[in-house]
Amino acid sequence: MLNPFPELLAYSMLGPFILRILLALIFIDLGFLKFRSEKEGWLASFETLGLRPADLFVPLYALLQIIGGLMLLAGLWTQVAALAFVIFSGIELYVEWQAREILKRDMVFYILIFAISLSLLLTGAGAYAIDIPL
Repeated sequence: MLNPFPELLAYSMLGPFILRILLALIFIDLGFLKFRSEKEGWLASFETLGLRPADLFVPLYALLQIIGGLMLLAGLWTQVAALAFVIFSGIELYVEWQAREILKRDMVFYILIFAISLSLLLTGAGAYAIDIPL
């Protein structure tokens, strides 16, 4: 079947760009939430999962999410940050699965984040990025 809007294919690099910006803003927000309002919930979930000392791991995890989000925002090392976010979203899926009563998000949220991260890992940064595909 023919593509109904072939002119729009000229903008195909904007798709990964939009996903990259969206994922960056989500992970920056998630990182800041781990420092503020969700800190107690994450401390409890890390303790429940046996990750000790939780008061060290939660801020470190939040900092990694903020730094990775900023890297995605700039389009710097996009595939490395996307790989980290594939791992992070897998971890958060596991945490949500094991500690459903502690955290408030839905499994669909983490599956969506996982899919966007995997998409960026496979497609690259898209338009307006520091990364240059070879």
